[in-house]
Amino acid sequence: MAVKNFFIALAVMLFLSGTVYAEEQTKSLRAMFQNNEAVIYSVNLRTFNADDKNGNGIIEFSNGETSGSFINAVERLDELKELGINTIHLLPITPVGKIKALGTAGSLYAIADFTTVNSQLLDPNSDLSPREQAKFFIDECHKRNIKVIVDLPSCGAYDLFINRPDLFVQNKDGTPYVPADWFDVRLFEVANDSRLLNSDIYILHKFFVSYVISIGADGIRADVATIKPYIFWKELIKFAREKKPDFFFLAEASESWNTPASEKAYFTDYKKLLDAGFDGYYGNYFELKNWDTMDKLASSVISEQNILKKYPEKKSVIGSFETHDVVSPLLTGGENFSKIIIWLNATLPLNPYYVDGFLQADDYIYNYSNKKASETYTDDEYYYVHQGQIDIFNFSRKPSGDTNILLEEQKIAINLRNKFLDVITQGKFIPLSSDNNKFFAFQRMLNKKSVVVIINRNLVNSENINVNIKNLKLKSKITFIKQDDGCELVKSRLTGKLKPASIVIFTIE
Repeated sequence: MAVKNFFIALAVMLFLSGTVYAEEQTKSLRAMFQNNEAVIYSVNLRTFNADDKNGNGIIEFSNGETSGSFINAVERLDELKELGINTIHLLPITPVGKIKALGTAGSLYAIADFTTVNSQLLDPNSDLSPREQAKFFIDECHKRNIKVIVDLPSCGAYDLFINRPDLFVQNKDGTPYVPADWFDVRLFEVANDSRLLNSDIYILHKFFVSYVISIGADGIRADVATIKPYIFWKELIKFAREKKPDFFFLAEASESWNTPASEKAYFTDYKKLLDAGFDGYYGNYFELKNWDTMDKLASSVISEQNILKKYPEKKSVIGSFETHDVVSPLLTGGENFSKIIIWLNATLPLNPYYVDGFLQADDYIYNYSNKKASETYTDDEYYYVHQGQIDIFNFSRKPSGDTNILLEEQKIAINLRNKFLDVITQGKFIPLSSDNNKFFAFQRMLNKKSVVVIINRNLVNSENINVNIKNLKLKSKITFIKQDDGCELVKSRLTGKLKPASIVIFTIE
């Protein structure tokens, strides 16, 4: 795009985003998230409703198969609504790079253009324009009171470097710098040595923000937000909220990440990102696989709550137990471990978060991995995937597994959450004392109502339990949601022996 045409297009887009914004009749996503009321479902539109007729895992267009699109994605929205989902996180919908690419479709995170949507997500049979197709999907979400977060990639595709080398960090020989081991992307030069913002990079990001606001999106999830400086985000968030005051920003950042993602990259920690205006971040919950005692869970939750209290505006976190960057819990801990994640998502002080396929018990194992492709749309002739993680590199199957047991577990968990939403979103988090630290045992309490959660974290062995319950009176109304016949309530204590990975949930009124 010529420089002159680019700035003309930018002016049109900024004007567009400044037009009258039709406010949702329901609470804004920002307010929902701040109050831990968002239940988020992460979606790769390219696979979300793909039709793999022959079942080989790959979408072969020459055989009449279809990949996911903005249009056919609408068919699954009611399914998500039944699972209690009220927010969709769209993995990047921007055009992807095809040169020095990974996978036969290209990584969703190798952004090649900030100014439009990925043509791979369009229905060729629709008369709607690319922007109209994206807006149609978001409008259909809003009709169901489902909010939409759009992902903002952190680095650029090689294709973009060819057209705009001035946007990138370059080595002494003029080649673009490859950040970390992200071989298909190159590092943006967000600011110069004097820490002055690169105005061209900033303008592109403003263009992106304006575009997603114009199609009706409710917020942005910033990929590797730590890689850009505080002032960059502060200015961009200010710009967005001048267009849409309740526009939501989620940072991919965590307490666990305290070093730059790459040698030549900036590093802005999660606290500074919250200072800049982000409404939330990832928290530490992807560390669950390493938490084998209540002490570890409790210290993380309490520390996080104490940090968030310091901000004048409400902030929160997502239940980052499983993300598109994390190996499936079905592989790391199995079905029972996955059930534990569902219940922690439903009862901890956070915004529940799921990746498409998790609740359908998909282990994300692809038998075509690293095989030579029969069809490719990039310069990569092989099917590249991260085994155990949702495929973001190829035109591949709709995520699904062999059992509905996690779907059924989610329905029970979300029903409890909805019934006791005030306790879950506003109640105190109270760790429960026990002589056995192998249990996750805590209580969520508000006024005279409580939700009690006791989980045997030992996935292999039964464990003796003797836990003291707070505020349990003789006249209390007790309702068991999940029960283990090896334990019982005796006065104010739950005592007995719980099976491996057993989950006990009950309410007190």
